[in-house]
Amino acid sequence: MTEDKAEERGMRVFRAGSEPVLFELHEEGHSSFSLPKPGVPPVAAEKVLPRHLVREQAAGLPELSEPEVIRHFTRLSSLNYHVDLGMYPLGSCTMKYNPKVNEDVAALPGFKDAHPLAPEESSQGALELMYLLGRALTAITGMSEFCLHPAAGAHGELTGMLLAAAYHRSRGNKKKSVIIPDSAHGTNPASVRLAGFEAVEVKSSENGCLSARTLREAVNDGVGALMLTNPNTLGLFEEEVLELADIIHSVDGLLYLDGANMNALLGVAKPAHMGFDIVHLNLHKTFSTPHGGGGPGAGPVGVAEKLRPFLPIPRVVKTDRGYALHHDEPASIGRVHSFYGNFGVMVKAYAYILSLGAEGLEAVTRESILNANYLKSLLVPYFDIPFDRPCMHEFVLSGKRLKASGVRTLDVAKRLLDYGFHAPTVYFPLIVEEALMIEPTETETKRDLDGFAEAMKAIVKEAAASPELLKQAPVAAPVGRLDEARAARELRLKW
Repeated sequence: MTEDKAEERGMRVFRAGSEPVLFELHEEGHSSFSLPKPGVPPVAAEKVLPRHLVREQAAGLPELSEPEVIRHFTRLSSLNYHVDLGMYPLGSCTMKYNPKVNEDVAALPGFKDAHPLAPEESSQGALELMYLLGRALTAITGMSEFCLHPAAGAHGELTGMLLAAAYHRSRGNKKKSVIIPDSAHGTNPASVRLAGFEAVEVKSSENGCLSARTLREAVNDGVGALMLTNPNTLGLFEEEVLELADIIHSVDGLLYLDGANMNALLGVAKPAHMGFDIVHLNLHKTFSTPHGGGGPGAGPVGVAEKLRPFLPIPRVVKTDRGYALHHDEPASIGRVHSFYGNFGVMVKAYAYILSLGAEGLEAVTRESILNANYLKSLLVPYFDIPFDRPCMHEFVLSGKRLKASGVRTLDVAKRLLDYGFHAPTVYFPLIVEEALMIEPTETETKRDLDGFAEAMKAIVKEAAASPELLKQAPVAAPVGRLDEARAARELRLKW
């Protein structure tokens, strides 16, 4: 039966993007369930509830059967792109598949139902997990101790900068500024300002990294720290990191690692060995717990021994009687989060670490680097590449040659949706014109990478033959091209 014939006979035909709201599906008399008559006399609501809580008329809710409700939400879920559906190559975001065993463990009643106000003696399992997760993160990074409280990467950055400020105050240092490379994440300068410092931007060298010479020229006694992402947002390892550490330490400054790209270091290199004093990690990226639309994040902060006294409170400590929350730390910067952080994310991250072990974590890094370099080799002939050298877990291309056809990187990103792929990060880092920042992660197969590369190649050909098609994309997605600038300026939060 054709769709037209089906509609003539009054049958609903559901197309992508055409799912109606529940009120439009309403049919009087439909019910999700029915119950037998009660064995006790009914009581009017007015007799058991305050008058102001009793409706004067029916709520006007849609009437639907249970299958109708389930099918409605199932159809809606199939319209949304997510990491369980396909590849999500967001550069510097590490959107990899999340093993479902992590979810199962986090859903165990002892974890799921744990209450942050429960007494310590009845929270020993949760406290032990937090303690052991902190120990695992110190082993992975080489840092002295971790605080698990920060709720995400930017929160971890702010915590790290507050720790730096506390350290300098304790030593009587008059530090006013923090140095940041021009390839840094935008949250870096924001965190610096919130912590009371001024951000000083320095230029990357011709090879895409920060050079020791450039840093030496920028450093003075007023510099409190250098914030460095390693590998950086171009997917390149900062090869002079040891010398950079010596330079910043020569003025009693601190070296801070933005750990967004830790997926390229697991089991292979430790930040402490590179000279970092502070590091934040993204459990919701590197340690495979859902983020974005999938759940909250976590941005634990690890420090070198000299910064331990300043870590936030309370801290989970091991005692002769079990595990306890320790508050008595006079030099601490205090609380940075209500209670003890996003506990569910910690459970998933700890499950991920235990399930992989040391060898598995190293394999994550090696396979993510292999995937990135393989995919880059497939795409380099079709795009410009600002720094043509082996990358780490991600790489950056430029779509500037497509501008000759009037096509921009944004058009490429939108067209990818029609091919069944989420777009990579675009227009970042800002130092690359028409940037495409691609991170395939270790969880994608060669077939996935080949399919993504073929889609990108097809789009490049379309840019030359049918540029107008790309400017209208996506054309097959549930929602067409949106006016993103207007959406940002004119928020419509109520329909």
